[in-house]
Parts: sequence; C-alpha cells; structure tokens
Amino acid sequence: MQHNAYPLEQTERRFVVELAHSKQLLEAAQKLRYQVFRDTYGAELSTQTDERDQDHFDLFCEHLIVRDLHTDQIIATTRLLDSRAARLAGGFYSESEFQLVGLNELRGNIVEIGRTCVHPAYRSGACIATLWSGIAQMMNSRGYSYLIGCASIGVRDGGLQAHAVMQRLRERYLSREWLNAIPRLPLPEMELPANVTAQLPPLLKAYMRLGAQICGEPCWDPAFNVADIFILLRRESLSPRYARHFKAG
Repeated sequence: MQHNAYPLEQTERRFVVELAHSKQLLEAAQKLRYQVFRDTYGAELSTQTDERDQDHFDLFCEHLIVRDLHTDQIIATTRLLDSRAARLAGGFYSESEFQLVGLNELRGNIVEIGRTCVHPAYRSGACIATLWSGIAQMMNSRGYSYLIGCASIGVRDGGLQAHAVMQRLRERYLSREWLNAIPRLPLPEMELPANVTAQLPPLLKAYMRLGAQICGEPCWDPAFNVADIFILLRRESLSPRYARHFKAG
C-alpha cells in the first residue's frame, strides 16, 4: 500500500496523519480501537483476539492513523471504504445497521469512514483536525463526492445522552433529502428530563462543523454499547471554514 503522510503545519508538525502501510501499524490501530471502545463505551469485545478490534471489513478498508511525533504513539484512527471496495466487501458497514434508502441513487463516488476513535488524552481540536486533514486530502485526490458513516454515542447512562443529543441535532441537522437512514434496531424510546443537557462527543461535533447532516434516527448497537447516528457529508456542502482542506494543494 502506498505510504502517504500529511503533516499539518498549524500543529507544528507534532501530529502526522498517514495510511497504515504495514501489518504492524494496522494491528496498532486495531489495539487503539479495542482500548477506546472498551474503556469509553464499555463495548463487549471478549470475542476479539489479542485485544484488537477487527472484523470482516478491515480486509477491504484503508486505515488512516494519526501519530504523535513526540512519542511515536498512534493516537487516532479511522478506516475508509469506498464504493469499489464496498462491492467486494458485500456492502458498506453502515448497511448492517441501517436501511439506506436512496443510496443507489447518489451520483458520484462514495467513501465511508468507520471505527473512528481518538485516544482519550488527545481529544482536542489539534488531533481531530489532523485526522480530518488526511480524510480531506484523500477525498480531494480521489474525487469522492460523498462521505458517509456512523457517529457513536455511549449508552452507559441508558441512552439519556443519546436521546438528548438527537433532540438537539434534529432541530438543525436532520435531512432526508439525499438519504433516509432507517435503523434496523432503533434506540429504545425514553422520556427526557426537562433539565438534561446535550453534550456532543468531539467527533460528532467535528462532523457537524464540517457541514454534515444526519439522515435519520439512531441505531442501537448492543455489542458496542452505543447509539450510532448515520451522517452524510456532501463535498459541495462543506462549510467554507473547512473548505481549504478539500482544495488541491
């Protein structure tokens, strides 16, 4: 696999984002996923081997990683599955959680991001911006028109925050114009207290700032102990503040 690194100047080159170009780097990314999903969400990963989160789709995806150049530690990762690879994999991962009405009518290349996670000590703007710079440059160089994926919210609280976040997102970000994401296992309903405050997870907040929309109600994923919200980012709808990341360099 081609080895591409995209240092981000505004972080003084402390962080670098690159494709995982070796088995060792992929396994390190899978270990980070395991640790984050287990510790942050309480995911049940007992069936995974060697404390690595891995599944069928990993074989067909490219994997982006962010490294801290001061420690050489992998601190964030996401995987990318484009339309061609999805056909080989039997579909997009999101289709296992949602019926994506309108997916086949989208005109243009699609890339799905998934299993996105950031080390808890690095959930700042700089690390997430570095990860997005790599995603953006790949979208630009390969001409992807749409980015899809799932943003996760933990449900250790019984789903209170997931419902509160959805209540907040529906007001501004819900659109079924391009896709209608129907959850195969809807998040159980619950009544929200009047004083609940919605706290958007950092990655979900980044998606919304970039110009992403949510396309339906959340899916409950009991294995990972999360509510997954389907997001769609049309390249032409990208927020102008972030558009420079998608321009040819």
